[in-house]
Amino acid sequence: QVQLVESGGGLVQTGGSLRLSCAASGRTFSSNHMGWFRQAPGKGREFVAAISQTGRTTAYADSVKGRFTISRDNAKNTLLLQMNSLKAEDTAVYYCAAAQSWSGFTQDQRYDYWGQGTQVTVSP
Repeated sequence: QVQLVESGGGLVQTGGSLRLSCAASGRTFSSNHMGWFRQAPGKGREFVAAISQTGRTTAYADSVKGRFTISRDNAKNTLLLQMNSLKAEDTAVYYCAAAQSWSGFTQDQRYDYWGQGTQVTVSP
């Protein structure tokens, strides 16, 4: 089992940057593919980015490509999301998630474990 705790959210102005962290417990972090999702008020959960077990493969939603960077440090059981050039439409609760399989990595139902989320608010 993997327990996930996100941090790093907050209020930032348009064009600013934030770095989200996800701390994982347990010794199985490196065996899981990891993803970031977000959910804005009144909307469904949306895929943001994913990274493979070793970190060699990454993928991004078109809406964040070129602005966000996902990375992981398996030695520290940590997942990161560097968010630059933030826009008002990036405002959401951001969740990290762990999956056993890379198949369907953009689909939230493919992930087995979830954190509690961290709020990101981008002011116009």
